Order: sequence, then structure tokens, then C-alpha cells
Amino acid sequence: MKNYKKTALSLAVLSTLTAGFQSTAIAQEKEADTEVIEVKGFRSSVIKAKDLKREAMIAQDSIVAEDIADFPDLNLADSLQRVPGVAITREGGEGRQISLRGLGPDFTRVQVNGMEALGTSSSPMDSRGAVGRSRAFDFNIFASELFNQIDVKKSYSADQEEGGIGGTVNLRTAKPFDYDGFQGAVAGSLGTNTNAEESNPRIAGMISNTWGDFGALASVAFSQKNSSEYGSNTYRWRQVRATNGISDSVDPDTAAKAAAGELWFARGNRYSVWNNDQERLGLTTALQYRPSNDLKFALDLMHGRLENTLDEHHLSTGGSSSTALGRIEALDYVDNNGDLEVMKATFSNSTIRTENRSDYNESVFNQLTFTTDWQISDKLGMKFQLGTSSSDYDQPKVDKVNLTRRGGITTDYTVDRFYGQHSYDFDPAAIAGWTVKDIYFREDYIATDFDNGKVDFDYSLDDAGIISFGANYKKFGNSGNRREDAGYVENKATPLNNGVKTISEAVTNVYSGHPYISWVQADVDELQKFYGIHDLALGEDRIIQTNSYTVEEQTSSFYSQYSWDSMVGGKTLRGSIGARYYKTTLTSKGVSQGQNVTIERDYSGVLPTLNLVYELDDELLLRFGASQNLTRPSLDAISVSANVAQMTGSPGEVGKITIGNPDLEPFESTNFDVALEQYFEGVGSLSAAVFWKDIENFIVTEVETKKFSEMGLPESLLPNGATVDSLFDITSPQNSDSSTIKGAELAFQRDFDFLPAPFNQMGMIANYTWVDGTTLYRNVQGTGQDQVKSFPGLSKQSYNLTFYYETDTWGGRVAGAHRSDYINSVEGGLRDHDESGFHATTYIDFSAFYKVSEALKLSIEAINLTNQREEQYSDSNDRLYNTTTSGRTYMIGMAYKF
Repeated sequence: MKNYKKTALSLAVLSTLTAGFQSTAIAQEKEADTEVIEVKGFRSSVIKAKDLKREAMIAQDSIVAEDIADFPDLNLADSLQRVPGVAITREGGEGRQISLRGLGPDFTRVQVNGMEALGTSSSPMDSRGAVGRSRAFDFNIFASELFNQIDVKKSYSADQEEGGIGGTVNLRTAKPFDYDGFQGAVAGSLGTNTNAEESNPRIAGMISNTWGDFGALASVAFSQKNSSEYGSNTYRWRQVRATNGISDSVDPDTAAKAAAGELWFARGNRYSVWNNDQERLGLTTALQYRPSNDLKFALDLMHGRLENTLDEHHLSTGGSSSTALGRIEALDYVDNNGDLEVMKATFSNSTIRTENRSDYNESVFNQLTFTTDWQISDKLGMKFQLGTSSSDYDQPKVDKVNLTRRGGITTDYTVDRFYGQHSYDFDPAAIAGWTVKDIYFREDYIATDFDNGKVDFDYSLDDAGIISFGANYKKFGNSGNRREDAGYVENKATPLNNGVKTISEAVTNVYSGHPYISWVQADVDELQKFYGIHDLALGEDRIIQTNSYTVEEQTSSFYSQYSWDSMVGGKTLRGSIGARYYKTTLTSKGVSQGQNVTIERDYSGVLPTLNLVYELDDELLLRFGASQNLTRPSLDAISVSANVAQMTGSPGEVGKITIGNPDLEPFESTNFDVALEQYFEGVGSLSAAVFWKDIENFIVTEVETKKFSEMGLPESLLPNGATVDSLFDITSPQNSDSSTIKGAELAFQRDFDFLPAPFNQMGMIANYTWVDGTTLYRNVQGTGQDQVKSFPGLSKQSYNLTFYYETDTWGGRVAGAHRSDYINSVEGGLRDHDESGFHATTYIDFSAFYKVSEALKLSIEAINLTNQREEQYSDSNDRLYNTTTSGRTYMIGMAYKF
């Protein structure tokens, strides 16, 4: 089937090339980096982005900075969510990753100044993925002021590097010849968030000058941000037998169901607070030398650093499968599509815990790029680019303390199904009754390197068009490991058990930050000092061998493309047709079956492309694209190592081991795009697009259950509470069936200049995207059944609406971004749920400015005006997993140009 589709697409490309239309003397320039001129104001930035979209040979949307060192939003991901087809995930109240046209973050390739790159950060929440190794780019690493243009390329042409079925995002930093002579700007703002008490400064500056043929530019951006996310969450839900007694006051039929394990109980029943003190620094330097109009050189350097100092605090239930199960005193349940869910219950003699974590991590990105543009002759041009980048994620500190006690609790999910309310028969803010359970240490390290080199040639065939051809080599490496150590308390006297009075220094009386309840929190540092293990650094002997692996890819590719302008029916037809050949050599190193293993393999292919733009009239374009592209599997999916998860110690629990598969084939897609675009003067445009992607080799997880002794793994990897005879669900990724994604985009933007003054200064930008795509998942929830479900990260609907008002001296805008619910993951072996995902969200932001003079501008920002809840669900029956709020953010700032 795959060969048939490739042949059919190739025949379509060839038939178009030989369709019989006559080429004219109109030669089309190859798509290249567009020179960005200085723009002023939001309206001007929208016009510039519209012109970039119109002139592009492929389906593309762009975002352009409003002014020097002044991007439309505070975060790159927040800006990208305004683009049709883009939806974002959030971390600490700001954007982190993007999904493009229904495909998750792994499917979008990101370039910085034309060179492919990868940026890695993390989430403090396990339900959001915590520390992962994927191909998803974390946009929160960079300060947005460092960039003056973002291009979102939604379709594919042969002169682009392969990869990114969803599309390619190119981040472009400013260059000295973008501006006329000497330019400079400084900007600063001060903000606050309703969930945090601190003030958050943000400063940026840029200076640029040109001296004849030479130009230099430098920019810097620095920000501090204090954020707090409040939440109510579970560790998912589980059917558990009630073995600790049931009161006679409980209905006998209900009691029988509880004793038989027919009821679903929430695990964890947690109140949570996540605090983060964040610092973000960005630096860029750009040097340009133009000895003639035919020869140009550029050198770009970029540095980005994101530091997070976090502490988090949880009040939860432990015990059997982390449910509240002590003795059941009262219990009410509902029938949710066959699942009997406990919505309200009272328990006595339950295990209550507090978890307190102290974390630090940093993400550091560095890139160096050298570019040469040389018009060798009137007909032949060359562009050469050489670059290297590194992205290192270090988390040298994840220190955790658990306290525990017994007590009564009432759990209530009837008032708000997605924000549980819990009460206790004791004061959780009083020290009495608490003991130290354990102390835990973890470290994570991930290093990523990209080396890129490419050369492109354009050869003009006079009036017959342009032949483009070139070659690319890139080397990608990713390595990392996790280190863990735990215990320390079991064999030592604990302060509380011995009545040591100084425990009040280690555990404070009240944590008052939570909006509903206060509870005891451990002082992690003080408890570590008590046990003589403060600032413990984990050596290589604590590396989790099955979580330590290296992946390296070396890819060589070559392409050729023919571009032309022609007249068809008296109208201009622009087109390009081409193909790219690639070959990738993969090396995966790690631990398998208890042995160090290295696996090497290679794969190759040819990717044909065709793009046409038919100008129905001066302002109306019909766009068509057909291509094949690929996305390489996630890094953890092609690792050779096994990852053994910790267990809760519950009777009869089945453990979980995840093993990679270096033999995975990449995702391969056949893509078709059709768009009709109407352009008006100024801001105005109206466009409609439909797209279709057929994806081969979709990757799903398959699960089989084995004894640990059958795995060949060393006993040292056994989690607490398990033996060599314990059962484990062995999860591994496998290539599966083909899948299809289809969708449509509508976009409209217009100044209301037809209205009488003063309303003629108003305008609107709106877009709507609909996407549909499903695939087959294996052995869902360990049932042995395969199910068809939506793609991970696919929101069926998303839309953006912005109203703005702008004069020469003042203006403002209100923007809303909506994303419908989506699946985050589908579980193969986890019996707690069949899927997890997120509910729909709508974020509303406001900004305004006032120009004191041509040089000085004042501004205000208000972000997340409605304090939107992020609700993560567990199971297709829609149970609470994690709900958080990040608060409203307000900022006031000023910018000065010189």
C-alpha cells in the first residue's frame, strides 16, 4: 500500500510537470529567508505577516515583532497559539509546547536561524510528563524578545530538510541589516501574579549598527518569575477491595460491592501547591559582512538559559493503592457508564501523608551559525550554512520528604467533580501525630547536540524557471541518565518518634498558601541535616542503568527542485516540483537483558513534493500542495534500555517495565493541502484551507505480562516490595497500522476602516481549525482489546479571536484562545485507566500601550484574565486526575528607542 501511494504521488507530480503549459520569462526566486524591515505597532506587524504568507510558495503563517525588542506576546508559545492550526500546552501559566494541525509536539520540527535544534525543559508534575526524552521542543526556554520573526511552515517542499509531519517552525533572531544604521532599544516591565506575592521584573535591550559593508547587533533579555499553581488531584482511580472494615451504617449492598472490589476509589486524594522561582536569560549576537551585492556573510550566536527553583507540597492519602481506605464509615457512589465511582465517603484510621519536594533544574541552549550567500554569476547562486547547537538539561536536585500519620478523612467529589474537597478528624496543621516516613533523592541529566551543514544552489534557466539543488548533513546526539537513592529513615531514630523537640525547626506548623486548607509541611533541608545527609550528591553508582541510554543519528540528504512561473488561462501559475533523498544511520546504546548493548541500523527514502499557487486575480490565490514527509520516533521509543517503575507495595500489584525498540520505522506521511486566499488592502485577508495526511508506521505500545525472572534483568533493579517472581507488564513501542488526519482552517483579519470615526481604528483577527484523526491502540488498559481513539495531542477544535484598537499614540487589544479537549496518552498495560487527557480551555489576555513620544512607549498587560483551570482527566469515563490554577498575571512596562 505504501509503495502504491508513493508511486501515485510521483505520477501526479510528473503529470503536472508535463501538463503542457508554456513557461514565460517570469522567474520565481527560491523560497529563502525574508529580509525583515522595522515595523511599528501591532497593525503593521499583522500586515507584514500577511505579506509573508502571500508570497510563500508553501502553506505558511508568520508572526512578526511589533517593534524592536517587542514581540506581540510574553512567550513564544503564547504567540504561536494565535496561528491557525496551532494549540499549546502550558507550564506554570505560560506556553511550553505546541501541537500543529492535530499532531502532537513530537511531530513539529523546530529551527533556530535556519538550523534544526531541540530545546528541553521539564514539568514538576508526573501527570504532565515530568522529565522526558522526546523530540518535542520546549519554547519556554527562550525569552521572546530575542526574536523578531517566526515562520510556521505547514506544508513541505523538497528544499526543506525532512522531518516534522506536522510542520516546521523557524525562529529568527534580529540581524543588523534588518535596520537602517544605528538602532537601539531598551524595555522593562514589572509584573505580579495573583497566586504569588513577589514582583517579577523583565528587561530587554538591543543595540545595532551598520558601517558600510559591516553590521553588528547584540541583544539581551532577562526575566524573573514567581509562580504558584494550586491544585486538587488524584493518582488516578482504582478498584480496591475494602479489607479494613465497613461500618454497619453502610448500606449492605454497597458494603458488599466495596468488599468485593467492585467500586472505583480515587487514589491520592491530594491537595497540592507547586511554587517556582524562575529566571530566564537570553543573549544574541549577529555579525554581517557584505563586501558586494553578490557576496554576503553572517555569523549568529545565541545563548538561552532557563533556571527553575521549585518547591512543592502535597497533602494526600496513602495505604492500599494510595486510596483513603481505612475503615469505611459512610460511602456514596454513582454509576458512570458501568464504573461504580465513589463520589463521597468517610473513612477512619486511614493513612495520611504529606509530600514535600525541593527541586532545582536548568536548561541551557547554545548555538553558533555561519551563513554565506554568494551570487556566483547572473545565473548561479549559492547559500552555505554551517552550525552547531547544544541543549543541556540538568536537574541535580529532586529531594523529597514524606511524613505520615493515621487519621480520619472525608473525601467529597460531589460539589466539584474536578476539584475534590477533603476534611479530616484531626488538625493537619498540628505537628502531633506525624512521623517521618522516608527521604528520597533523585537527579536527572540530558544532553543534546546538533551539528548541521548544508549547501544550496539556484541556477536560472533564463525564461524557463530555476533549478535548485543541494545537500545537507546533520548529526544528532542525545544522552542522559537518572540517579536515585531513598530510605535513610527506616534504620535510624526519627525526630518525632523520639520526641525530639527540635522537630519544629524541620516541620513548620502551617502552610497557608492553599486556598482551601492548611497542613504541616516538612522542611526538607532541616530534616536532611538531622540525618546527616544534607546536599547529598549521587554518584555514578546510583545511576539507574536501565534509564541510562544514548541515541545518535547521522543523516545525509540531497534534493533537486524545479521552480517556475507560467501563464495558464491568462493567469499566473507559480510552482515548484522536486524530491529529496535521505539516509539516516541510527546508533542506540543502553542496557538490555542486563548487558550493555549497542544497536546500529539505517534507513533511507525519497520524498517527492509538488507546490502550486494559481493567481486567480491580483488579490485571490488558489494554493495546492502534495508531498511525502516523515517524523522520526521519540528518543525513549528507540532506546535499547528498559525502565523499571517503582511500585506502591499493594498486595497483588503488577509492576511496570518499559522497553524501547531501536528497530522502529519512522512515521511516514502522504500530505495534500488546498487553500483559497483572498487579500485586501492593509490588514485584510480571508482564507480557507483543507488538509489531509495519511500516516504509515504509526507507533503504539504493546503490553505482555511476565515474571521479572523471565526478563534477564539484574535483581538490583527490582523496585521496593517486588521479588523475582513478581509479575510485570512489559510495555514496548511497535509500528502499527496506517492512520489518517484531515482538517480545515478558516482565517479572517480586517481593519474596520469602513466604519465612521473613531470606530475606524478598530480591527479583528479570527481563525478556526477543525481536525479529525484516529488510530488503533493495542491492548488498551490491559484488557486484551484493541480500540480506535484520537491521536495524542489532537484537539478537534481550536480558535482564536482578537479585537484591537490602534491609533498613532495609543491602542489596545483583547485576545482569546480556545482549545477543545484532547487525549494526552493511551495506556496499554496500566489498569487504572484507558486514557488520560485534558479538558477544553479558553485563555483571555489584554494589552494596551500609550506613546509618550516617538521614542518612549508605556504598556500594560493582563494575562489569563479568567484564571482558567487546567483540568486533566483520567479514563474515558472522565474522572479527576489533576486540576490546577496558575492565577492572573498583570504587568506594566515601558520601552525606549534610540
